[in-house]
Amino acid sequence: MPWTQNYAAIGNSIPLTALCVSLPIFYLFWALAIKRMKGHIAGVTTLLFTIIDVVIVYKMPVGLAISSSILGILNGWFPIAWIIVAAVFLYNLTVEAGQFDIIKSSIASLSDDRRLQALLIAFSFGAFLEGAAGFGTPVAITASILVGLGFEPLYAAGICLVANTAPVAFGGIGAPILAAQVASGISANTIAAAIGRQLPFLSVFVPLYLIVLMAGWKGAKEVLPAIAVSGMTFAVAQWWSSNYLGAMLPDIIASIFSLICTAILLKVWKPKNIWRFPHEKATKIEQHTKYSGGQIFKAWSPFIVLTALVGVWGTNGFKAFVTNQLKWFVMIPHWPGLDGFVYKAAPIVKKPALYAANYKWDFFLATGTVILITSFITMIILQISPARAGKVAGSTLKSLVYPIITIGSVLGFAYIANYSGLSYTLGLFFALTGHAFPFFAPVLGWLGVFLTGSDTSANALFGQLQNVTATQVGINPVLTVAANSSGGVVGKMISPQSIAVAAAATGLVGKESDLFRFTIKHSVFLLLIICCITLLQAYVVPGMIPVIH
Repeated sequence: MPWTQNYAAIGNSIPLTALCVSLPIFYLFWALAIKRMKGHIAGVTTLLFTIIDVVIVYKMPVGLAISSSILGILNGWFPIAWIIVAAVFLYNLTVEAGQFDIIKSSIASLSDDRRLQALLIAFSFGAFLEGAAGFGTPVAITASILVGLGFEPLYAAGICLVANTAPVAFGGIGAPILAAQVASGISANTIAAAIGRQLPFLSVFVPLYLIVLMAGWKGAKEVLPAIAVSGMTFAVAQWWSSNYLGAMLPDIIASIFSLICTAILLKVWKPKNIWRFPHEKATKIEQHTKYSGGQIFKAWSPFIVLTALVGVWGTNGFKAFVTNQLKWFVMIPHWPGLDGFVYKAAPIVKKPALYAANYKWDFFLATGTVILITSFITMIILQISPARAGKVAGSTLKSLVYPIITIGSVLGFAYIANYSGLSYTLGLFFALTGHAFPFFAPVLGWLGVFLTGSDTSANALFGQLQNVTATQVGINPVLTVAANSSGGVVGKMISPQSIAVAAAATGLVGKESDLFRFTIKHSVFLLLIICCITLLQAYVVPGMIPVIH
């Protein structure tokens, strides 16, 4: 029997209903921030709590609640977790072949100045890793590199956490934006273009902010040329690729462009003074292994191949060929126990409308498949035998079991939130803030990343809420959906999961609270900048953001 959503189920009051159905969100906050529960346990228990909550509050049939959560879990695993597994596998192959040491050395040998090393490694190279793998990989790798170069552990971890901001929205070959598309129904390319008109402002500012944080304004002035080249080249490439190539390549293209341009600058320009931390001896200069151009090219070749393949996969001609000729995809047009059983209601729609439920996984078009094919090519280039690759694949899967569970449970929550009407209730509640909502839209993304540790998960949680609220307020929903992701990027540095990764990589296990105190003020400050940008784009320069066609 069909069931109709009721957004004011408790006392015919949206605020009261919103309070009741937001209990699972408060629980998730408590589980992660206060109880310090492991992510996968917090995710699974939050999903179970949500099922119970919507059944009690909305009188949603248990079967519908379970069916919608299973559909969400499946979408969390394929295609989103598929991207993460393939990306981490590709990275692990480069490590297994010993090529990552060459990549690391090719960057670190460019300069012995700690400020410039932070720009090259924490900002530019960290952005590259975020784009190629994401999911904690950038902070773990860049922080360990900086410690290896002589950075004090707390500074290395904190700097890398702060640097890992602007690229997060496009991390994991666009996984966060794909999640936003799945949750909100807005095209990933449209969301990417909007984010590409918000984050470049942050991308220009973050390198300067990083160096001021390290060496003060006086120390930053000495390397302003490098700061300008690093940030501006990244920002320009991020804007161009997000607006003209889509959601998958911005981080990879922008980071490589920034690295190359900064490296070229360092060939013709050097700072007057070599800056080091006070605890270091001025005469201590690290010696770096010299590698030939061919060795460096070979080491970077997996990511060069990935960039080329992703570019091909994104063309309309290739998509048409796969869709019309290969026809290799999984399709469930009517999701059992859900499709045809849920109706949206006013004021979300003018009259009751069927909420369709289906599942489709385009295997060949999936980004994870592109990365997997790149991994096979990498095995040939780096001469990795199938047996060695199999061991790498096994260790990769083993290390990602709990993250996969977390992603599935969070997407399960997101889907049940949509099909129960929870997202719509909260959206209607936030709509009560009226024209001030654009300022607060990034805060939702920030909160979501703090709770889940992932911009992908935050977009899944609040993507539809942002869409609904913007529609209710009367502003462009693309703006607020994009703002959810843009706000989320600065929540990554205070996420318990990110801090745990950074602490583990730098030998600071047990001192996570010190890292949190280091990053919290920077997180809030950068969030306020994004809130102001979103507000200006809503009312002063609305033409900056694309609209849904």
